[in-house]
This record gives sequence, structure tokens and C-alpha cells, in this order.
Amino acid sequence: MKKVAAFIASGTGIGAGAAIHLSSKGYQIAIMSSSGKGQELAKQLNGLGYTGSNLVRENIEDFFQKILDRYGRIDVLINSAGHGPKGDILNLKDEDWQKGMEVYLLNVIRASRIVTPLMQKQKNGSIINISTFATFEPDENFPTSSVFRAGLASFAKLYAKKYAKDNIRMNNILPGFIDSLPEKAEFLERIPLKRYGKVSEISTVIEMLASDGGAYITGQNIRVDGGITHSV
Repeated sequence: MKKVAAFIASGTGIGAGAAIHLSSKGYQIAIMSSSGKGQELAKQLNGLGYTGSNLVRENIEDFFQKILDRYGRIDVLINSAGHGPKGDILNLKDEDWQKGMEVYLLNVIRASRIVTPLMQKQKNGSIINISTFATFEPDENFPTSSVFRAGLASFAKLYAKKYAKDNIRMNNILPGFIDSLPEKAEFLERIPLKRYGKVSEISTVIEMLASDGGAYITGQNIRVDGGITHSV
């Protein structure tokens, strides 16, 4: 029986690359995105596509139900995200911070709340969240991402401990600068490996965390950043 991987906010970039990669490894693929590009990609992969927002609970519920109707299970959930507000930390308005929390933290909490009972029935599941290198070393270029993904790191620890008994794992991947975005010299010079990471390099980590080979890994924040962060 093929495993089923559900991708949220994954019409482009890292999420889309990972969906293509897992499809090549034999996974059944379902993709949700707000742009409609996820639906197009899923069609190319003979999977299930859905156009909706991870900021809307009803969209996520409908997406998961369609996956269950077609495949009967969800083995892996990959949560990606769009881009939250940027700017000087004291110039960002309350609503900017609230939007950042929605985009970078509640997106995962919301989807996890809905998928967990399904995975509990299966006695198996892996949730993988695409986070950021700035989780533990905040970056002024990405203020709302830095703040709320630090919160996501804590949430993943709490979740992993609580649901380990159900054989459900949660891990965060902390990418550095990846080639799905335009290269900038100011960022490139900060990277010890002197290059942007490849989407394919993130995809292989996602594959490992999704597979039986990663079955003893949970509650972790895994840096895949070319050495850009320095903390131990």
C-alpha cells in the first residue's frame, strides 16, 4: 500500500519540489495551495489537488476529507507557508504581528488539530513543518517569521511529547537561503558554503523524516542552512 503525503501551501517553492520528489519515491500526493498552482501540480503527479487557504479551517477540513475519500488515509503532512509581514519591528502594526502569527504558527497548529485524530486512528503519522534558519538566531530581515517560528519550535516539542504514544511524530526543517528564491549577494556572502541551497536538498530531508528511516526522530528542529547559523 502506497503512503499518502498531504502538502499544504505547496504550489511552488520547497513544498512543490518536495511533492515532486515524494511522488517519484512512490507516495500518493495531495496538494493544497491558495494560488491554484498546487492543483495544477497535483494533476501532473496523478494526485489530488485543492485550492484553498491554510488560514481557513474549513478549507483544511475539506482538503483532508477529500484525501480520505480518495485514499483512505494521510501518512505524512507537510506544512509550508506563504510570506508574512516584514519591516522594522516597531513600525509593524498589531495587525502585522497578528498576520505573522497566522501565517507562521497557527497554520501548523490549525492543520495539526485536524489531522491528529486521523493519524491516531492509524497509529502512525509524520508531520513535517517547513520553518526557517532564523528560528534560533532571529534575523531583522524576517521579523515575524523569526518570532513566530521560535514559537513553532516550542509547539513541535510539546506536540511530539504528547503524541509519541500514538506513534505520531512532528519535526521542523529550518532551511537557509534556497534556490527557489532569487539570489541576493548580501545573503550569499553570509553563507559559509558560499551558495544557496537546492530545493532538492530540502526534499531529501523531508523524505527521510517521512520514511521509516526517520521513525526515531521527533520533536526536532533540523537546520539545513549551509552553515549560516552559529549557535550550538
